[in-house]
Amino acid sequence: MRLLTAGLALLITMAAAHFAAAQTPPAPAATRIVVAATKLPTVTDVPLHFRLVRVTLSPGERSSPSGNNGVLYQVAGSTDVSACGDAKVLNAGEGLFVASGKTCQVKAGGTEPSIFLHFLLASAADLDRQTDTPPAAVTELYRTSAPIPGLRAGEYDLNLTRVTFPARMPSNAPHHRSGAALYYIISGTGANTVGDQTIARGLGSLIYEPYGLVHQWGNPGDAPLTFLTFNINPEGVPAVRPGAPEQGQ
Repeated sequence: MRLLTAGLALLITMAAAHFAAAQTPPAPAATRIVVAATKLPTVTDVPLHFRLVRVTLSPGERSSPSGNNGVLYQVAGSTDVSACGDAKVLNAGEGLFVASGKTCQVKAGGTEPSIFLHFLLASAADLDRQTDTPPAAVTELYRTSAPIPGLRAGEYDLNLTRVTFPARMPSNAPHHRSGAALYYIISGTGANTVGDQTIARGLGSLIYEPYGLVHQWGNPGDAPLTFLTFNINPEGVPAVRPGAPEQGQ
């Protein structure tokens, strides 16, 4: 009788544990929204750099963004865009790809200043080229000091993606980029680990991830972490790969 009672109690305990586990919601995952994307037939004709500038237009002012392949990302206000494809209005959080050699016409809309980021995949020869014409106020935020390494012959994907890590999200597994990426944090504070060093990265931080850099990202804070990723990767190859590159990758 005692054995029967003990066995019944064990079954009840196991069932309760299974029920509790079944009721535990899965850990929240990162969300990714592609803001703008295109395909590039080659990235090896000339050495390439990442460059990022911030552009401010007062209400009613006009400018003409141009240069190498890049993406406009609206931070605040709105911008009326024409002459580089279908006319459209960029509102905060929206973006637009601008192809190399094309010039857009932009105008600050509404009654507030228009502020946008201009991400560029710039040739070395064009690093000092004016990206946005006066009267736009242009501030360079970042440029890579050396050409992006590890680029290979063939087609590449180019995209700007907005990524959000929920609060208290543990660091992801060590990984590397198959191409390269430039991060810009727009809210929250993330934990960026490279080797045995973890650094807090907050609002406005810029982080360059060249090919082969093994790293991790997490969000130990109580607020979501949101950042933009300006990324290139070989067509048909995942942008992120686990661990360190293998020989021949």
